[in-house]
Amino acid sequence: MQHFRFSIYISLVCLGLAGYWGYLHGGMTAAGAAIGVSLILATLEVSLSFDNAVVNASVLKHWNAFWQRIFLTLGMLIAVFGMRLVFPLLIVAVAADLNLSEVWNLALHHPASFSAHLSAHHAEVAAFGGIFLLLVFLNFLIDHEKELHWLGALEAKFARIGRVKSVPILIALCVVMLATSSVVAQLKYAVMLSGIWGIIVYVGVDLIGSLLESEHKIDAGSAIKTGGVGGFLYLEVLDASFSFDGVIGAFAITSDVVVIMLGLAIGAFFVRSLTVYLVHQGTLDHYIYLEHGAHYAIGALAVIMFASINYHVPEIVTGLVGVTFILASLWSSIQHRNKI
Repeated sequence: MQHFRFSIYISLVCLGLAGYWGYLHGGMTAAGAAIGVSLILATLEVSLSFDNAVVNASVLKHWNAFWQRIFLTLGMLIAVFGMRLVFPLLIVAVAADLNLSEVWNLALHHPASFSAHLSAHHAEVAAFGGIFLLLVFLNFLIDHEKELHWLGALEAKFARIGRVKSVPILIALCVVMLATSSVVAQLKYAVMLSGIWGIIVYVGVDLIGSLLESEHKIDAGSAIKTGGVGGFLYLEVLDASFSFDGVIGAFAITSDVVVIMLGLAIGAFFVRSLTVYLVHQGTLDHYIYLEHGAHYAIGALAVIMFASINYHVPEIVTGLVGVTFILASLWSSIQHRNKI
């Protein structure tokens, strides 16, 4: 329980704030509703981001204590306030050509209008986040140096393709073109541009990690896995990509931006606590296919995000797909341990 103690304290504070906010706007009934919605949103965030915690742990376990603390402090502030509050405001500000204070007033006093502005730009957000997550998955799957293969010979064949470093980028560009061709005319440019920006951000983070660690003569992938600014940026963008779906999906439950931020913040803190728990307990070393399951869940989420550009995908489906991959990889890991 010690790994989750701080998250529990934060949750109680957030629930208290949600109840107070609801009470100010509708008395005790609204207070109870706000607390209930916050708990639902927190559960949604954890279910959507469990695979994110596993991937974070697979990277974080190689970092030194300093960069682990940075990720769990500064990174937490960025995750909660940056992605769960400021990011939706920025989307609406750019889309509606308003400044942040005007957008904040819109969110507080005209939440339905704010939600409509945000939902109108779901396609661009899904293209950016989807392509970033796809690259995370592809660079794990198509890695010729990877020795452990969950799916055996099939996965090994994919790994051999990784001898050509540009294959993940080629696949990502093809997916962007396919997504662009599948949307209505007025969205084509926005979807294509967002997808390309997702590729640029992924490669840019990789490049930063490589440049900052070049004096130690390790490649970009190693730089990300051993900490430093490049690794920190990688995990923050990865977290952002996961949070896109949760933030936009939250508006299907409530249009109150304050309750959304508080509910998702609870979930975000528990995901970080889960990450620390997995690192300290050495869970990924005991369950060797868990990291594979998390990456396959990321790949599935990328596909779902692209599908959501044209079709409505219920959040429960997204959560169940991720959990299914995690549970399947956990079962395979237990079976593997029993054979040893």
